[in-house]
Amino acid sequence: MTHLFCHCTPPEQNFCREPGRETAMAKDILGEAGLHFDELNKFRVLDPEVTQQTIELKEECKEFVDKIGQFQKIVGGLIELVDQLAKEAENEKMKAIGAQNLLKSVAKQREAQKQQLQARIAEKKIQLERNQVEYEALCKVEAEQNEFIDQFIFQK
Repeated sequence: MTHLFCHCTPPEQNFCREPGRETAMAKDILGEAGLHFDELNKFRVLDPEVTQQTIELKEECKEFVDKIGQFQKIVGGLIELVDQLAKEAENEKMKAIGAQNLLKSVAKQREAQKQQLQARIAEKKIQLERNQVEYEALCKVEAEQNEFIDQFIFQK
């Protein structure tokens, strides 16, 4: 710790000293001890230059904090927007999956219907063949009966 000693000179020795020089010397001595006077001659512990730099740093920090706050608001809005878009994308994905499943279901239904129709066609073809055989048999029987009738009429 630096101690200040004020040494006063008797008045008869003051005549050879310059009035501003003593004040400057006192300021130098106090400055070396870490004590200063500001522009309003208020007693300060910090050097006025350091005080000014501290004030500037404080202002810059406040501006930085304000900018960080704005940045956080912007990022928060961006995150909300991205979340909303992600939800919309997920909804659209679910709709697409639903539509795809519906198409697969319709395709399976059509395939089943196609197989049913092919089975009915096969049944109808078999029925047609039976009917054709029966028709041919009946035509044969008709022809035989017509021949029998004709023979019966000619014999009479």
